[in-house]
Amino acid sequence: MSTKPYEYVKLTWEEINEAVEAGKVCIIPAATIEDHGLHLPVDTDVVIAETICRAAAELIPDEVVLLPCINIGYSPHHIDGPGVLTIRWDTFINYVRDITSSLAYHGFRRILIVNGHGSNRPVLQMASRLTVVDNPDTLCASLSWWELKQVQTAVKQFQESEWTGHACELETSIYLAVDDSKVQMDRAVKDINPYMSAHFWSDLAGNPPEGYANQVQLNEYWSTVSGTGTWGDPTVATKEKGNILIQAAAAEIADIVCELKARPIRKRVPHQTAEAQKRNRELGFQKG
Repeated sequence: MSTKPYEYVKLTWEEINEAVEAGKVCIIPAATIEDHGLHLPVDTDVVIAETICRAAAELIPDEVVLLPCINIGYSPHHIDGPGVLTIRWDTFINYVRDITSSLAYHGFRRILIVNGHGSNRPVLQMASRLTVVDNPDTLCASLSWWELKQVQTAVKQFQESEWTGHACELETSIYLAVDDSKVQMDRAVKDINPYMSAHFWSDLAGNPPEGYANQVQLNEYWSTVSGTGTWGDPTVATKEKGNILIQAAAAEIADIVCELKARPIRKRVPHQTAEAQKRNRELGFQKG
């Protein structure tokens, strides 16, 4: 194992250049600050994203640089919960693009954004897509930790609650594994959206009970579906479950990083006429 740090912010500029020359993959955790029930701190998503990404980096320290977490994201639907901080969707997308394009400017060619907050998904997907459009010689991908197959498999093996969603069995378990002194388990309560139906439901691990069909995307204001800010049953959370989730997520992210590092970056192939291509070059058109 390398003795050099993998934390991006701990590297000197010469070490940054060495990381670029080694083709290291940038891992960027992303989350937000928002209410998480009566028992968890508002930094829950940040703590989870950082913990999982660090655990992944520790598995493959010579393959990655780990950036600081983007810790304020897109969460207007949670704004009725005290403590929520949110950024407009377009501001957030452009902010992330500025980060990824900065990395591309320095020579990093492969970037993986690991998301820890539900409503960040569409905006991070757009930011990662636009990163590639802005930098055709760079690969930028995004994922959410709870969507990983190894995580979903692990959940099925230990899940006790009927639904998982927010400040639930899963998130509470991970926070317990990280720092149980910050979790007020005596304040944890079961609170499940009573308005779910066959096609309008949400489960963090994508594992609804029998009788539920397509998941139609609908984000209602959180205060209209939860009285405590919780979606699920955190009372059955344990530190052991949290460690299982961290290890499962880290292992799969490490695999994804290695696959991304090995993925070739192919040149664009314009199929316009020679005259059109000449015009586009002269005008500086880079986008598809």
